[in-house]
Amino acid sequence: MSTDKPLPFAYQFAAGAIAGVSEILVMYPLDVVKTRVQLQTGTATGADAYNGMLDCFRKIIRNEGASRLYRGITAPILMEAPKRATKFAANDEWGKVYRKMFGVEKMNQSLSVLTGASAGATEAFVVVPFELVKIRLQDKASAGKYNGMLDVVRKTIQAEGILAMYNGLESTMWRHVLWNAGYFGCIFQVRQLLPKAENKTAQVTNDLISGAVGGTIGTVLNTPMDVVKSRIQNSPKVSGQPQKYNWAWPAVGTVAKEEGFAALYKGFLPKVLRLGPGGGILLVVFTGVMDFFRNMKANAYNYNYNYNYNYNYNYNYNYNYNCNCNCNYNYNYNYNCNYNYNCNYNYKSIGLPLVFPLHQLRSFW
Repeated sequence: MSTDKPLPFAYQFAAGAIAGVSEILVMYPLDVVKTRVQLQTGTATGADAYNGMLDCFRKIIRNEGASRLYRGITAPILMEAPKRATKFAANDEWGKVYRKMFGVEKMNQSLSVLTGASAGATEAFVVVPFELVKIRLQDKASAGKYNGMLDVVRKTIQAEGILAMYNGLESTMWRHVLWNAGYFGCIFQVRQLLPKAENKTAQVTNDLISGAVGGTIGTVLNTPMDVVKSRIQNSPKVSGQPQKYNWAWPAVGTVAKEEGFAALYKGFLPKVLRLGPGGGILLVVFTGVMDFFRNMKANAYNYNYNYNYNYNYNYNYNYNYNCNCNCNYNYNYNYNCNYNYNCNYNYKSIGLPLVFPLHQLRSFW
């Protein structure tokens, strides 16, 4: 994965699809061999028994034709676009969630493992129906039973119900949790240990190495779950009969008890030869396509802005203040007040004459 800023989901979807299809076209024959070896029980003998990866290759080509190595590839190709897009997009989204949850700005080893495991669980919900179709088409015992991918879907739903398409969900989830945790965790650690890439060739080399190491470690971790997943998904449900392989961890115990611990790593060599280098191819192609999209997007919006600002400010301030103040204040106040009071009093005596003159009576008022 590129360490640059993530592009929108549509770009991740396209890059994941291209990377996944590229990887599956190159490495798919190893997946067929791996599945054949894993489905082989300890009782297989004669021409139906495989003594290893090369023997399986030889017998498939001799008895069934080279085209058989690509039987069932339609389902994986159709699966790769949503599967790989989900893998990388979910890893990025879970990384955002956990960085916010734990209050860290950058990814570290522990978060890389945790986000990878969470992305694997998310991815499992997408791939289970495709995995079931692929397993049943790859099994030699059912070679004449199905005429293609759609025929597998139709007959499975008719015989077992629509929920049978999610048969093996639990074991698939464990398989993807373990592989993605190992893959993304190792990519982070190996990139830290490798010298910093100074050019494109060095970057491709670092991605190829870190992806291959991550794919190898992821394969070591999840092969037992891959074995029991193949057994569970290739066991059609029969009404009234208990299934021998049902849940993942009990199935691991059943295989180890009946066939030995080594049986849990059946098909490990073709699986690791596919997913080891395949993990490197996947990372290189994904990173290359994402870088291509980034360059394409940058070139589509390549604007050159040249701004030349020349500002010349000349400020000349001349202040001349001449103040001549002549103040003449003349205040003339003329007050003319004339008060005229005219009072006329007329008194008439009734009956008795006044003993003193009237002008004296006025003095009392």
